[in-house]
Amino acid sequence: MTRLSVNVNKIATLRNARGGNTPDVIAAAQRIQMFGAQGITVHPRPDERHITYADVRGLKPVVTTEFNIEGYPSEDFLALVCEVKPEQVTLVPDGPNVLTSNQGWAVRKQRAMLEEVIGRLKENGMRVSLFTSTDHAEIEAAADVGTDRIELYTEPYAQGYAEGNPDAVIPFARAAAFAHGCGIKVNAGHDLDAQNLTHFALNVPYLSEVSIGHALISDALYNGLERTVRTYLDCLKPADR
Repeated sequence: MTRLSVNVNKIATLRNARGGNTPDVIAAAQRIQMFGAQGITVHPRPDERHITYADVRGLKPVVTTEFNIEGYPSEDFLALVCEVKPEQVTLVPDGPNVLTSNQGWAVRKQRAMLEEVIGRLKENGMRVSLFTSTDHAEIEAAADVGTDRIELYTEPYAQGYAEGNPDAVIPFARAAAFAHGCGIKVNAGHDLDAQNLTHFALNVPYLSEVSIGHALISDALYNGLERTVRTYLDCLKPADR
């Protein structure tokens, strides 16, 4: 079954715009799980412009599904995840000045650093996923440095699909099959939404998990959180039959 992990960063963005604790990130995460999502994702950044380190610590006791923490492997980030010990850490290559993730790792160029970081995280009992493109050489390198999973960066698919090109999914299907052959599991995320998710899930094999935040939280403003979570879960169901 392909699992849905909901990124709650945008709830924190809305809270931070006003100050205080409304909307409540922790209460939202609890409800998202109650509505059927199988995971909660956060991506704390050094400037804490949305999710804060305090949020991460506060979420740990209430995430009863899977807790996935994304981030660039700075020393502060690594200290945080080694303290909190989520089920999964997703390493992304974006530094502190990047607005949002916009590319996969150049794994072959940063092999030594990634190998060391992945080893440290796995020694602390966490599953590790690397944010990657569909490039087979980078996926093979990801397997070689010891990652448990990759997360395919799906913005190129989302753009192609929106432009009327459903075949934009083909490189992702091939990348997932290649990763499976390398012995690692496959996650996916970035710009997946209720319009393009079903097609993606139907055509990409061995898909373990999707992480969706911006689109899902935006849809929830119109349709409500419960209905929206269930809509995204329904998008994944055809692939699981």
